[in-house]
Amino acid sequence: MVNRYYAKISGTGRYLPEKILTNFDLEKIVDTNDEWIRTRTGMSERRVAEPSQAASDLAYEAAVIAIEDAGLKPKDIDLIIVGTITSDHAFPSTACIVQKRLGIKNFPAFDISAGCPGWIYASNIAKQYIETGAAKHALVIGVELLTKILNYEDRNTCVLFGDGAGATIMSRAELTDISKVIDSDISADGTYNDLLIQPAGGSRMPASKESVENKLHSVHMEGNKIFKLAVKSMYNSCDTVLKRNNLDVKSIDWLLTHQANLRIIDALGRKMKIDKEKVIINIEKYANTSSATIPIALDEAIRDGKIRRGDLVLMSSFGAGLTSGSLLIRY
Repeated sequence: MVNRYYAKISGTGRYLPEKILTNFDLEKIVDTNDEWIRTRTGMSERRVAEPSQAASDLAYEAAVIAIEDAGLKPKDIDLIIVGTITSDHAFPSTACIVQKRLGIKNFPAFDISAGCPGWIYASNIAKQYIETGAAKHALVIGVELLTKILNYEDRNTCVLFGDGAGATIMSRAELTDISKVIDSDISADGTYNDLLIQPAGGSRMPASKESVENKLHSVHMEGNKIFKLAVKSMYNSCDTVLKRNNLDVKSIDWLLTHQANLRIIDALGRKMKIDKEKVIINIEKYANTSSATIPIALDEAIRDGKIRRGDLVLMSSFGAGLTSGSLLIRY
């Protein structure tokens, strides 16, 4: 099918809770220390949402900034997709709650549960809405409050995650625009669905006294297996997008990957043979915010003057499912 239109990212925004939880703070909670966390993950601190805050609260704040950055008003939005695994409720969707808070209605609004590549998945879908003419301005959000589903007795997982939201506006591009969403790739391998999981709370294991006492509503992860699969899946996804567009790694101005672990980011960079100076990293400040990591880092890099208009940016992520995906844009 020939695209009727092209899509572009016309605005970005991010919101991080004010509370900062450092590695030294975690030393007082669980059997760990700053050096152990930093050397194994690259993380120094992370943000923690207030007890009163939910996913829609963080998502709304990031959305307002992104809409303004795009030079739009909420009434201009005609599609909202939220990537999250920590939604306000099992239903309704966080997207619908954000839609109400923005004071707009009568167009599609829904959530995507794809783990850490949630924003990549959502962007892939929004891109197709734009290209077919079904939407003109899509609000795409990645948001997580993972600190609310952590077991702070498990030092292997509780030190890894933080809270935050990143939002982007994907708009119909004009013929004169240099900006363009060039390509995207999403995939999944359900063979490994049990390696990263929240066991209880769904229809498989509804909430009960026993499920709460056994801390089955928190994140469970087999980190060593995830590590190898993460590098392989992101590399394959990046390679697919580059080859499909007759590009090589030297063509890329910036590589922006999921901020899950500094060692994973470094391993992917080495496998791709990309200059370290071209890899965007902010994991030390925010830790792993799952589906929010890429849109948060994208907004930060743009506002810091790293990513400039016309730069070729390759983004890639992996997560529970196991899911993976990449997005290639000319910013």
